[in-house]
Amino acid sequence: MTAYMLHCDIPLPNNLSRSAYLPMYKDTNPSPYPAFPGGPYRRRYPPARVESARLRVGRAYMHYLAAGDGPPLVLIHGYSASSNWWRNNIAGLAAGRRVYALDLAGFGRSWPKHTFSLRSAVDGIVAWADAMGFEKADFCGHSMGGHICIRLAEAYPARVDRLVLTDASGLPFNARLPELAWRGLRGSGHTGFRFAPTVVGSSLQAGPFVLYGALRDLLADDVEAALGRVAAPTLIVWGERDVLIPLAHGLRLHQAIPGSQLVVIPGAGHNVMLERPAEYNRVVLDFLK
Repeated sequence: MTAYMLHCDIPLPNNLSRSAYLPMYKDTNPSPYPAFPGGPYRRRYPPARVESARLRVGRAYMHYLAAGDGPPLVLIHGYSASSNWWRNNIAGLAAGRRVYALDLAGFGRSWPKHTFSLRSAVDGIVAWADAMGFEKADFCGHSMGGHICIRLAEAYPARVDRLVLTDASGLPFNARLPELAWRGLRGSGHTGFRFAPTVVGSSLQAGPFVLYGALRDLLADDVEAALGRVAAPTLIVWGERDVLIPLAHGLRLHQAIPGSQLVVIPGAGHNVMLERPAEYNRVVLDFLK
């Protein structure tokens, strides 16, 4: 990937220069940052046949969407979300690989709905992969899904080929719950209120017990000590204007994960794969080649 100089006007972690070399991709919105040469990316992907299936894994029923053929790429959604949040990416990412968008146990159309923990989510993904018949895969996680992918790469390094972390949680928020809720509401402006029914629907699918368990673990778990042990080649993708999990978190992940790459997509917020699907798909596919 081509690198450009980015002058950061945000608080940065200790020992990170005020100037960081980060790849930047063209965006149609005005941005103070340099752009990817050659104009906005508008590749059209051929239609992909997306399958919906549910697999029994132990006492759980794991639902997933799947498309394409080739090496497996597993997409892990974030908090209060579901596999449906990847709907703008499945066809594009299915070029040359088998893409699975998984509903974590308790979320979307997966069951049961009465409990959730980050650790059980990690073990559940591995058990699901065993049942699907593949020992190793590329994993791509958004927000809480990125947090889970970090724990997956730490606990099961032999199962992770390459790792994509998208606006991932895992580092301390340093904010109280009301502030986080307000930041999440502000961040929804980048996606647009037309997405509100999807947010409400996926929250109702999960239910209060699952959402409480996930939020409890998100706020309590700190992955910083595990980052240096992530052995898989890692790409970190961040929305420049993410107010829920700011870019400073992405820079800290980039600094701590050995050999990682960081791509910032100008103008995008927290749900970058929904807001800028064409740019996001290209960044991920370039990395997975």
